[in-house]
Amino acid sequence: MSVSLLRGGLCGLLLGIPLLVSAAPVERESRSLDITEVAGGLEHPWSIAFLPDAQGSLITELPGRLRLLDGQGRLSEPLAGTPKVFARSQGGLLDVLLSPDFAKDRLVYLSFAEADASGDKAGTAVGRGRLSADLRRLEDFSVIYRQQPKLSSGAHFGSRLVFDKGYLFITQGENNQRPTAQELDKLQGKLVRLLPDGRVPTDNPFVGQQGARREIWSYGHRNVQGAALNPWTGQLWTHEHGPRGGDEINIPQPGKNYGWPLATHGINYSLLPIPEAKGKTVEGTEPPHHVWEKSPGISGMAFYSAERFPAWQHSLFIGALADRSLIRLTLDGDKVVGEERLLTDEGWRIRDVRQGPDGYLYVLTDESDGKLLRLGLKAK
Repeated sequence: MSVSLLRGGLCGLLLGIPLLVSAAPVERESRSLDITEVAGGLEHPWSIAFLPDAQGSLITELPGRLRLLDGQGRLSEPLAGTPKVFARSQGGLLDVLLSPDFAKDRLVYLSFAEADASGDKAGTAVGRGRLSADLRRLEDFSVIYRQQPKLSSGAHFGSRLVFDKGYLFITQGENNQRPTAQELDKLQGKLVRLLPDGRVPTDNPFVGQQGARREIWSYGHRNVQGAALNPWTGQLWTHEHGPRGGDEINIPQPGKNYGWPLATHGINYSLLPIPEAKGKTVEGTEPPHHVWEKSPGISGMAFYSAERFPAWQHSLFIGALADRSLIRLTLDGDKVVGEERLLTDEGWRIRDVRQGPDGYLYVLTDESDGKLLRLGLKAK
């Protein structure tokens, strides 16, 4: 495996143009991989969104900064106009997502941890602003969704954003307040579905049900840090952290209960059972689509559907924080039929993984000196 330091710029990467690089061969476990460092010096980067027309990409940093990585591989100063975030423990600036009509409306969506009036508790929030023509600011940023009540002192915010058929899905955590994931009058531990401006669709499953929040799509989730549309079925897949054991993948359906904390494959970090747990499977709850008995600490999710690397087609890539690796799941339809661990020697905490417009994989490392890496397969 070789690690190449980028000189030709992100524009060349995204356009598939050969780059001038200096390579330093390093022995790795996954010898078939090529790794290119696209950018460094990022403080706990969390998410990336690729701009159209090779304009570069937007990258969030947990302390609250949104940065532009331009077509020449240069990082901008933090963009103006972003929200104030609750930057404590797992809280901060989280996901970034472009509007489906970005070419016309230039809207950028951000999820983040937002403090309450006291500043002591926080919850997940989502807002949107218009990316300025000079790519230096978000204009007219406004919050369109707030998780209520605000219960987190710094844990379990989620959060990933996905557009599907004109609806915005927002993943969240239960703020480390386990019972709330089962309480339909609260937004903790819920996957929610909204219209792009934050209004609630009239066909959401709990619309009209007394004592239930209208925003809810599914519930019983612990801390959902991965979400992506399956390009072959059009279904939304999510994954979430278990406690000590029991990280899981789900294909969430409207109105369904995914079990936490009643059903779990994990135990408390103290090695004691989860107090509310009744078993790995519980009547009235949905079993995981896929589960890890030992938690990798999963974050980020990307289906691979590009033509550049046929060996990766019909794969699902997931970052692992605790296991410091990149997980590749091989799919046969919806069924997981194989698992491979990549980047096991490097020791990087992988926070996000995306398929780039050039057919390469891009991953963000969750470090104080975080990196954006481009991954590909070496030619045989």
